[in-house]
Amino acid sequence: MKYFAVFFFVFISNVFFAQEKENGTLVNGIIKDDTTGNLLSGVNIINVNTVKGAISDDKGVFHLQAFANDTLHISLLGYKSIKVKVTNDWIKNKTTTIQLTQKAYALEEVVIRPYVLTGYLEIDAKLIPTRENYRYSISGLKEGYEAGEYSPNAFGRVLGSIFNPADMLYNFFGKKPKELRRLKEMKKDDTVKNLLASKFDRETISALLGVSKSEIAEIMERCNYSESFVKTANDLQIMDAISACYEEYKILKR
Repeated sequence: MKYFAVFFFVFISNVFFAQEKENGTLVNGIIKDDTTGNLLSGVNIINVNTVKGAISDDKGVFHLQAFANDTLHISLLGYKSIKVKVTNDWIKNKTTTIQLTQKAYALEEVVIRPYVLTGYLEIDAKLIPTRENYRYSISGLKEGYEAGEYSPNAFGRVLGSIFNPADMLYNFFGKKPKELRRLKEMKKDDTVKNLLASKFDRETISALLGVSKSEIAEIMERCNYSESFVKTANDLQIMDAISACYEEYKILKR
């Protein structure tokens, strides 16, 4: 019986060790306002390395699996987003306190410029700008959304980038294979998926893919998505669009 108890203890220890090695350690964090000290609930925390997410509760506490040196992207509406490195001390102590700083907003003057119409259909139709858009099935929308994958020159632009080292898509798709392979994984975590569906600032995408916001817009342009789509789509739809373009790129490259 004694030997069985020792064997059982060793077996359980090995199981926990294997799970921890595969999934990381469960770390805890408490998020506060750096000025008032108030606990912040509803804060979004994403492990950029594992693409897993969590949300802080009404006591500002969150729990998330992580490895040492993983990067956590922490964001909340009205606060400056930050990146925090998971240290060995954090893993050892299991918990740490993180402070967020409120954003200072400056109100800017907004000028609305209406179209000056004449009342004559033939003339007014030429005064109002029009765009030639294409339809695309994408996450979060019941109907097709305008985009550029099926436009006449979309195939040529993606194909051309494969043989042009100076092209934006060549550099992006060729130098970030790990980040792009995680695109599908991002949608498996409900916290990450819901966060992306609720945001339009490209900040989280920028953190997850390691590119700037301007580069995201350029990638969309190179994939032939319309300017209207890029400006109005949420982050999940943009992520889906990048994923679709990447899948097309991989097929053509073969």
